[in-house]
Amino acid sequence: MYKVDLNSDLGESFGNYTLGKDAEILRYITSANIACGWHAGDPLVMNETLRLANENDVKVGAHPGFLDKMGFGRREINITPLELKNYIKYQIGALTAIAKGHNKKIQHVKPHGAMYNMAAKDQTLAKAVAEGIYEVDSELILLGLANSELTKAGAALGLKVAHEVFADRAYEIDGTLVARSKKGAVIHDRTIVVKRILTMIKDNKVQAINGKWIDIKADSICVHGDTKEALEFVKDIRDSLAVNGIEIVSLQELDL
Repeated sequence: MYKVDLNSDLGESFGNYTLGKDAEILRYITSANIACGWHAGDPLVMNETLRLANENDVKVGAHPGFLDKMGFGRREINITPLELKNYIKYQIGALTAIAKGHNKKIQHVKPHGAMYNMAAKDQTLAKAVAEGIYEVDSELILLGLANSELTKAGAALGLKVAHEVFADRAYEIDGTLVARSKKGAVIHDRTIVVKRILTMIKDNKVQAINGKWIDIKADSICVHGDTKEALEFVKDIRDSLAVNGIEIVSLQELDL
């Protein structure tokens, strides 16, 4: 039987600004990536997201990003490996501290936005991310772009690694995500989203934006919490997976 994790990037509200439908989405996913206060989120939002995750029996992970709320962490920043490693450690520490108040253990770490995309392509930065995670807790799962430098670095260091695919994003021929500035980068058609997900899980393939098919490994499916169709996507994906005999489980229940 096929098994897959269903995750979403949550906790990305800030102060008086509300983003996403976290309370509703948490009813359908198995893993939540919670913003750690840098690209989005704040201590109160982190606390509330953890409370809601507990209510819904959803596993949680740290979602560290660049200190760039104005750009939502999606702008590249020139950074050294040492800086990146410690940014990762700092943000894991913040979420871990708040999670303790809920008797909640962090399951995984997934970098956000530009940090995620840069580490997916750059060997040195990928290693820095993996080391940051490993030095905090070697039992944490690294959730990264399927078949990327990030997942390779985590595996080389001895971390458990989960390969992530995206329900609502287009792919380049090299397996990286199409930049959001390009037309067609974000997919809004629910029918297309579901069809792509099933192909990725069952056939280990995805059609790149140029029409060619590429190999992919799908341990976890991500739906971005800030995508306006996120709640509908999560519902449709969950229903479709069930109909097709695909079991939805948390990352720690996968054979990684």
